[in-house]
Amino acid sequence: MRAAAILGIGTSPDDLKRFETSTSSFQLGVPAEATGLDAIVIFGGDGTIHRHLSELVRLKLPVLVVPRGSGNDFARSLDIGNLVQAAAIWKLFAEGANNVRTVDLGVITRLSPITEQTRYFSCVAGVGLDTATARFANQLPRWLRGNGGYALSLPVALAGFTPPQVDLRVDGQPHSSVPRVLAAFANTPWYGGGMHIAPKADMTDGLLDACIIGAMSKAKLLRLFPSVYGGNHLKFKEVEYFQAEGFELATQTQVDVYADGEFVCQTPVAISAAKGALRMIVPG
Repeated sequence: MRAAAILGIGTSPDDLKRFETSTSSFQLGVPAEATGLDAIVIFGGDGTIHRHLSELVRLKLPVLVVPRGSGNDFARSLDIGNLVQAAAIWKLFAEGANNVRTVDLGVITRLSPITEQTRYFSCVAGVGLDTATARFANQLPRWLRGNGGYALSLPVALAGFTPPQVDLRVDGQPHSSVPRVLAAFANTPWYGGGMHIAPKADMTDGLLDACIIGAMSKAKLLRLFPSVYGGNHLKFKEVEYFQAEGFELATQTQVDVYADGEFVCQTPVAISAAKGALRMIVPG
């Protein structure tokens, strides 16, 4: 068993010790090709995974995520909670267990200027208040980002936030053109360090779950925010939730599009599901 190990920020080769077995060996870094390798083990959070998704898709090798970042929502969605659990999952795989699952990814394509370049995401992409909050959260120290940094950044982002007018098309058909506090398109149930934004999301159904929040007062928005951690925001009348294969969104003034907590591009964009894009090593 030979694997490539990708080490994210804050990790080191010492983290590999738990994964060493008599039948497995590791090479460090992103491999140029898959020949001679059986798997990839990536140590880090959602941002680290996001930055390597194009290589992971290209290599077509089974991937194990070891949650070592400030946000670990992709690992959480795969039921991988910590380093110890990930090591146990790896040992099962190295011993020949067939604990590999094919999962979907999301894809973002910028529509103006028209480009063939696409960007994969593992968890959630969106525009609106969450992008402004992520921008502030990314400026915090890494340890604070992983301990409530998103929640701490929300009031700062909210103070200067105005909902953009979002023109939305769903599966090629016009849907709406109104101000939106948030438009999130989810491959996984969680994002933002444990926020249950899309409780019905399934990484194997070939669909993205849209969570669209209409205009509301800032006071009501502050009441809604804590409910997202339990998935109870769907009870608010301003929240629209549905599933589709693809979306197109434009805004009157260009706004930032973020995915997995990372800046991707600006509107207008197309966002769609890439069915079966990755093979993931998962709990047995």
